[in-house]
Amino acid sequence: MKKTFALLALLASAAASAQSSVTIFGIVDAYVGYGKGSLSKRTQLLNSGSGSSQLGFRGTEDLGGGMSASFWLEFGVNNDDGRGNPVNVNNQPNTNASLGGAQGLTFNRRSTVSLAGNWGELRLGRDYTPQFYNTNRFDPFANLGSGSSQVASSTVGGVTAVRSSNGIGYFLPRDLGGFYGQAQYYLGENNQTGAATDDDGTGAGVRVGYQQGPVNVALTLSRGKYAAGDVRQDSLGGQLNLNFATLTGYVNRERSGAVSGRGFLAGIMIPVGSHLLRASYSGYKTDAVTRTTNNPQSRKLAIGYVHNLSKRTSLYTTVT
Repeated sequence: MKKTFALLALLASAAASAQSSVTIFGIVDAYVGYGKGSLSKRTQLLNSGSGSSQLGFRGTEDLGGGMSASFWLEFGVNNDDGRGNPVNVNNQPNTNASLGGAQGLTFNRRSTVSLAGNWGELRLGRDYTPQFYNTNRFDPFANLGSGSSQVASSTVGGVTAVRSSNGIGYFLPRDLGGFYGQAQYYLGENNQTGAATDDDGTGAGVRVGYQQGPVNVALTLSRGKYAAGDVRQDSLGGQLNLNFATLTGYVNRERSGAVSGRGFLAGIMIPVGSHLLRASYSGYKTDAVTRTTNNPQSRKLAIGYVHNLSKRTSLYTTVT
């Protein structure tokens, strides 16, 4: 039997030295939420309403000549009940119920090792997908809490709409006159046996943008392969800083197999000293046919207020 291996490897150690640093970081966010609809109502103690509850470790070593190596290990925390967040190991729908819900602590948010230089950054591991950044960075509520955009709540983008496992990513260097970008290829890690599911969970995404002065615009394109139907997510987003307020928004188009979806968001953020007012209007529509309606669609208006008690602590409220 002939075996051929191609190896691309990065190794970073957290051992302390004069040229390295290791940081422990995190956020703990809790809120009381009340929701009422035509079918039910509920009061809950929840988490991550304004910042994602998390704990992480990151380290960087200066290699000289403008080069550095780093690692980043970060897990989500459900601080309202003490559980961890779910993780997907191969970018495919979980068939094990124990993996589909909250569980023990895992580095589900990010687990990467990187090599960076004047040429950019090469990053390996579990990380945000390029297609997620527009719906996150251009949402005044950053896809968190009840103010999260309807696009994020209703997406047909599937497993890799937010993060991917087994990813190989590249980020452009930061000194390109305002231009920025990234590309990522992620693996489903299936045996190549000729089955229809060979490529399940394999995909790629790219994001390119320009930020200069008050303007920030970005385009994302992505494709994922699945036997049940390929997944596509494309979006165009932008932000305009008027000093007294920041206007933000995006539009997106998605497809999962035979079902397509499209959405939008328009938002505003108004900082006033230690206060922040924010609002968004978002919507999503698919061509999925259900028993009760054709082309289901939804709209959401969200209004929020944040009072920063310090650089690290804030109080907030949101109504949607």
